[in-house]
Amino acid sequence: MKKTPQFETLVLEKIVGGGQALCTLENGRKAFVWGGLPGEKVTIRVTKKKSHFVEGIVTQVLQASPERTEPLDPESYLSTSPWQVMSFEAEQHYKAALIEDAFELHDIVLPDPIEVATDGRVSHYRNKVEFSFFGFEDTESNYEYLKLAFFQRGGKGKIPVAACSLLPASMMDLALDICAYLESVQVTARQLKTLLIRCDQQGNCVWQLYIKEEACGFMSEHEAAGFKAQGGEVIYSDPRSPASRITKRLLSVGNVVLTDTILGVPFRYATEGFFQVNIPVYEQALSDMKQWTKSEAPIVDLYSGVGSIGLTIGGDACTLIEIDENAVREMKRNIKEQGSGAIAVLAPSEKALDYITGEEIVIVDPPRAGMHKDIIDRLLEVTPSRIIYLSCNPVTQARDVALLAKKYGIRAHKGYNFFPRTPHIEHLVILDRKDTFLA
Repeated sequence: MKKTPQFETLVLEKIVGGGQALCTLENGRKAFVWGGLPGEKVTIRVTKKKSHFVEGIVTQVLQASPERTEPLDPESYLSTSPWQVMSFEAEQHYKAALIEDAFELHDIVLPDPIEVATDGRVSHYRNKVEFSFFGFEDTESNYEYLKLAFFQRGGKGKIPVAACSLLPASMMDLALDICAYLESVQVTARQLKTLLIRCDQQGNCVWQLYIKEEACGFMSEHEAAGFKAQGGEVIYSDPRSPASRITKRLLSVGNVVLTDTILGVPFRYATEGFFQVNIPVYEQALSDMKQWTKSEAPIVDLYSGVGSIGLTIGGDACTLIEIDENAVREMKRNIKEQGSGAIAVLAPSEKALDYITGEEIVIVDPPRAGMHKDIIDRLLEVTPSRIIYLSCNPVTQARDVALLAKKYGIRAHKGYNFFPRTPHIEHLVILDRKDTFLA
């Protein structure tokens, strides 16, 4: 039996770390709410209920904040960029506040006011998107319509989409063209997993269509080559896994490898490979990091991905350590093409501790979980003079900085708005050994 939706009317208090607005219900439980702003009186639909908290989505704004704006994607913004409801000035303010809150949890006072760098773009900045599919049948004609879709936030359903303000027009147009073709040959949503599209800074697009069947009878090479892209692939992805992973390439046309230049250094990357989503702001972060490296000092770059940090600011005297085999393969290819003397190491960063001797500048850009404890212990043991820590999660970054505070102090820090209209934020901390502060 389908549950009756539960609604609550409440006044929101503040923005918290996950990006939701927080309030306290009459029964003492906390409510974490998407689509609302501090000070607003709203009605929410409860999407999750636990013993100590509930989660919900705003369905009606009864008293609006002056910071509220109309979302560019009213139907789908909660799935992709839930901070579309606030002004960009408010977004910058709240991102700085979230960084400050994260460090205050560990009794760390940041030495300078928090700056959040941006290139000013709030839309059309993403160079990567992954769509799901939504199908519905016209019972009279037995014709199945097919739409691009995103997953609902706070639910298991899908939302059909025909536009996304985060994407360049070329990417959205390509996605719609592929979807229209699939509908025209009556491919159903049940046969499909996802459509991945990427583009470089010159606007060249590539695509990968992940399907659940080992045959691709609905598309020929000629038809695949007809889309406005430099290359594309149809890929069988084992339906036993919900993830879109490559099981077998069924069809490939054109060139599916992209090239982008970061601070003058060219990088090649595969469609399915990892690469930065917002390159102009990423370049701002790299330029700032480069100012804190010494040309004569060797560099160890942990959690290095495809090497876009180490290979741009580390020079030849750089050792790059990465756990993902595909990323290391691309890293080695980029090292060779650049003629660099950098060294690529395939290993978990926490298993490559011998590369940290204390003579290097250490760069870390860990996943959201933060640094492994063994790495922190090694840094405290050999005490390199400087640690450059870029993080996609200020909460775990603050935890790690607190652990390193026995021997390190914060020399500088800065935030970066890599993902406008979302709660996500990057934060750079420069940590210097405490004895260097006495000089």
